[in-house]
Amino acid sequence: MSVATSRKIINLISILGIGFSIAITFYFIHLGVFKDINALRGLVGNSVILGPVIFILIQILQVVIPIIPGGISTAAGVLIFGPWMGFIYNYVGICIGSVIIFLLGRRYGKPFVMSLVSDKTYNKYISWLDNQNRFDKLFTLAIFFPVAPDDALCLMAGLTNISVKKFTWIILLAKPASIFLYSMALIYGGNLLSGLLG
Repeated sequence: MSVATSRKIINLISILGIGFSIAITFYFIHLGVFKDINALRGLVGNSVILGPVIFILIQILQVVIPIIPGGISTAAGVLIFGPWMGFIYNYVGICIGSVIIFLLGRRYGKPFVMSLVSDKTYNKYISWLDNQNRFDKLFTLAIFFPVAPDDALCLMAGLTNISVKKFTWIILLAKPASIFLYSMALIYGGNLLSGLLG
């Protein structure tokens, strides 16, 4: 098989994959799983195997497609599956999604990144890309602490010279802290608000 044929096949698979992702995302949006924990719980159901697989897929999609709010699904993972398994499923889905958007940013370049990242966010963080060593450090801190737009930075990381291996290790090692803190903040913040309003 020639290199040109291989590239055509890879491009076709990529296009089909993106098309499938968009279609299933609209289906999930239609079901309301990104905004309603009960709808998400109903979709995931009580299946020991299929439930976690669907949930992980949802988490991958909410990372890769930035129009989907991730807060509901992250908190829902802990509420539906419990603190430990919910954390693991969140971790797996978000890490896979982060690597996917990094690879998409690297493959399709600046025009693709700018089509998904707001001008405000892009302009705010573009200076990080000027120095690779500084970017690696700031990126690691941003992933570790849930204070920066992680998904946008993962996309923008694709425009730098950071290796896929190094990027993946940063995500795998730094994501657990931010996922845990974000999940707990959403859950306990929601409980506190409910208590105050109730």
